[in-house]
Amino acid sequence: MHKFLEKIFNFLYPVFRDWGMSRNVASYTSLIFNIAILIALAYVIYYAAKFLLVTLTAIFAQRTKTKFDDYLIQNKTTRYTAYLIPFFFIYKAVPVILDKYEYWESIFGKIVGIYIVLLGLWIVRTVFNSLRDYLKQKPEYSDKPIDSFVQVIMIVLWIFGVAMIISTLFGIKKGELLTILGTLSAIIILIFRDTILGFVSSVQVAINDMVRIGDWITMDKFGADGDVIEINLTTVKVRNFDNTITTIPTYALSSDSFQNWRGMQKSDGRRIKRHVLIKSSTIRFLNDEDLHQLRKVQLITSYIDSRQAEIDRYNDLRGIDKTLSLNGRNMTNLGLFRKYIMQYLHDHPGLNKNMHIMCRQLQSTAHGVPLEIYVFSSDKRWANYEYIMADIFDHVMASVRYFDLEIFELPSTLS
Repeated sequence: MHKFLEKIFNFLYPVFRDWGMSRNVASYTSLIFNIAILIALAYVIYYAAKFLLVTLTAIFAQRTKTKFDDYLIQNKTTRYTAYLIPFFFIYKAVPVILDKYEYWESIFGKIVGIYIVLLGLWIVRTVFNSLRDYLKQKPEYSDKPIDSFVQVIMIVLWIFGVAMIISTLFGIKKGELLTILGTLSAIIILIFRDTILGFVSSVQVAINDMVRIGDWITMDKFGADGDVIEINLTTVKVRNFDNTITTIPTYALSSDSFQNWRGMQKSDGRRIKRHVLIKSSTIRFLNDEDLHQLRKVQLITSYIDSRQAEIDRYNDLRGIDKTLSLNGRNMTNLGLFRKYIMQYLHDHPGLNKNMHIMCRQLQSTAHGVPLEIYVFSSDKRWANYEYIMADIFDHVMASVRYFDLEIFELPSTLS
């Protein structure tokens, strides 16, 4: 492209040099005439480049299987490139048409050069945006913080672009300019503190696989409880379950604690861990009449028979005096209730039987004896999970009375 433009300039040089002057017109008239010709040629080159790059590329993109060229068109990469070509032509032509006007040549040359740098950076940005959009459609990259990496690359390119603009404006050598920027690094670090921290955190998040797009995270400090929808250099956006958006600084993911529910979502079940408080005053030994009534509960009928036979053998061998229930071994209403709940949980269709199923008694408190259910629902969807958990505890609270137990409640006060 560069050699092609050189040939055009060499061919048109006599026109710019002699056309106006050969007619003995004033020098400024010649200058305006040459500028008009330059603008007209730039428009011709632009429309030719636009046809080749925009129109033909769009036709070509429709016939290819890859979607990357479609994203290039959506982000207007070819259109901006079509703008760049005529400006290259103008940049090379300015020294020709302004060869006798050094002051104006310097000004226009710098303006066009700066515009080329900015337009070049913008084109590179559209290319990286297209690459970002393309990778996000790939399943293996859809949950990666691609925005962070694109932003880091663009920050570096913009730094070099600004250095080139300053170098062009003030005629400073690029090596000297980088030395000056190095001495100002402390100020740069202070200004771009959040950006630098965000970059380091983005790298940590990506390497350690701490958070992915689509993860459900909970971060109480920022009031976040929902799905991650975007990870960029400075912020992480979370769509909460009430459809509000919470913005979290990226560096907070590595400096503060948060809860990521991805492990639960990928596991075979979602944990249910909740307890009810049993009044300790209602816990007692079971007598023969109690056992006779509880044998009607089908889930524990066989257990009562086998367990009572075992207890009777133990007491008979040791000659235990059963006129007092405290003597020897006995069943309690709470112990039998725990066994009933275990059988109920094993039969429940909503629980994963290959994971922990447990009904345990926790440390007694001033409010009673906690009876905790520790299981995993096979359905991890939020609404279904809540339904399964509510169904279990509805049954637990309704069945305690059959075992002559009571659930603790604070006494109501009448005003």
